[in-house]
Amino acid sequence: MKKQHKIDMEDTVAAISTPLGEGAIGIVRLSGKYAVKIADTVFRSKKGRLPSSFRSFTSHFGYVYDKDAVVDEALLIVMRDPKSYTKEEMVEISCHGGIIPLRKTLGLVLENGARLAEPGEFTKRAFLNGRLDLTQAEAVLDIIRSKTDASLRVALGQLDGRLSSALNRIKDELVSVSANIEASIDFPDEDI
Repeated sequence: MKKQHKIDMEDTVAAISTPLGEGAIGIVRLSGKYAVKIADTVFRSKKGRLPSSFRSFTSHFGYVYDKDAVVDEALLIVMRDPKSYTKEEMVEISCHGGIIPLRKTLGLVLENGARLAEPGEFTKRAFLNGRLDLTQAEAVLDIIRSKTDASLRVALGQLDGRLSSALNRIKDELVSVSANIEASIDFPDEDI
């Protein structure tokens, strides 16, 4: 049986969020209370600005640094809570997609206070913080694993909340029926 780790929601987590291999772009994602502070230690914009000075949902060109040495040029996006995917402070660093720049960038954010995210932890945090319900969280994996247009459409509908809405309507009807049954048992002489 697979051992479950307790997630510490106080931690700031980081992971490479794109498949490893050669590609034009690879993304290192951070989420948690110190995501922006950690990004300040490894990134400066071309104009020398730190991520903590960036407005939410704006993209900035700059460089990932290991002390004073440039590791890679990158784009960085800061997503402020509660409007991010996890409803926490988030940062995405889009590096060149080679294994070395991605691993070096991830290593730097881990050295500066983040811990490596568990598989699926960003979505789990979105669920635990109320951004997604359970069926929507499950839909994320279904979208990733979609092999046909039909399976993608179903998963997107689930992510959009259609399944949750249908289940909530059924639950509301069942609660109403249950209340009527209980009332008729408790008050058999009343016309309920």
